[in-house]
Amino acid sequence: MPEGWGGGATTRASNKSKFAWLLPPLAALTAYLILPALAVQLANIGLLREGSRGRRELALTFDDGPDPVTTPAVLDALQEAGARATFFVIAGRAADHPQLIARMLAEGHEVAAHAEQHIHAWIRTPWGGFLDVVRAARRVARVMERPIRYHRPPHGAYTLATVLGQRAAGVRGVHWSVDGQDWRADLTPDQVQERLLLRAGPGSIVVLHDAGPGAANTVPMLPGLLRELKVRGYGFKTVAELEGATPVDSAALRRRAFIALDGVFDRVGRIQPTAGRADNLFRTGHSAFPLKGVTLADGTPVPKGAPCAEFHVNNPLMVDLGINRPSIRQAQRDYRLVAGDLLRRPDLRGAQYVFCLSAVSPLMAVMGFETHDLPPADARRLRLWARVMRWGFAGAPKVAEPRLSILSRAAFLAQYGDEG
Repeated sequence: MPEGWGGGATTRASNKSKFAWLLPPLAALTAYLILPALAVQLANIGLLREGSRGRRELALTFDDGPDPVTTPAVLDALQEAGARATFFVIAGRAADHPQLIARMLAEGHEVAAHAEQHIHAWIRTPWGGFLDVVRAARRVARVMERPIRYHRPPHGAYTLATVLGQRAAGVRGVHWSVDGQDWRADLTPDQVQERLLLRAGPGSIVVLHDAGPGAANTVPMLPGLLRELKVRGYGFKTVAELEGATPVDSAALRRRAFIALDGVFDRVGRIQPTAGRADNLFRTGHSAFPLKGVTLADGTPVPKGAPCAEFHVNNPLMVDLGINRPSIRQAQRDYRLVAGDLLRRPDLRGAQYVFCLSAVSPLMAVMGFETHDLPPADARRLRLWARVMRWGFAGAPKVAEPRLSILSRAAFLAQYGDEG
């Protein structure tokens, strides 16, 4: 063998042995931080994150209190609205202000543990992270003179120590599905309220703050938020009372998958929640009519490229609602919000038609839409989407042939809105 042959293999083996010492700490880091952060903190597996979207109720939660100045203002707003909430409290502050904890309980609120020391789990020692959960749960329970059920770590951050601490303390972790971001210095109270009214929906667990920097936005914002949510028909529950608030399961993961899919689709297509609300059945966007050769029942041809409003189903909501009579009734109500968008949204004012390429066209026909056959390529694509729906939605029907569902602007507004 010529001199030097085989030297590459020797060098590679040498390099492997040189870095072998990294493997144990990398494995430990993965087990302690990376896997819990992905599985628990990101995917929320084992945590309570939201309730069922089938009922118009949500849970408001408040972190970092109690504070003798700001917490009473939050309690006053909740009392005036007849709303119950869940407070994740700092153990030392609870011990310093037991009268506020007593008031929370007397007014029907739920008290849970947040932390003994408000420190991000990732920068704590494993033993310190474990003990913080256990000690916080015990101290808060002593102030309340009753056991607690729930715990939320600072920043919603998890390590293996956090998970083991919750198990040792006998408490369930609670995350959130809507973050008010009231702590942001660049947001005003009105902007926090606008953010929440866009994102909150049935089953939401909303995180706000009754103490610290977030309270500067939440205290002035909260009365108006509660009024508007009540106008929209919402009830306010504690986490324990929220229907369907169970550890993240397959339905919750399906919702998360649809949220991600809708988010990508909406960014690409510039599609917005109808009426600026994530709690209705539709999302709407401006679209050029994609088909040719379509003629309405009255003989009006629909030109390819005509300006249209194209609507899409709010898929995460449909995971819980399913395709049934209640969802059809809600669709008939929410089409009035689509009509409002036609009249008010600048990008939709010129829309001549309202349409969707629907995998549930028989239901669309029940709601007054004309249905038309699709070109084979579009029909194949929507048959694939129909299979995704059957995987994701409760009670999704088996659809034989997707079709176009369409109405002229005038016909849609005559049925669901008022041009005047």
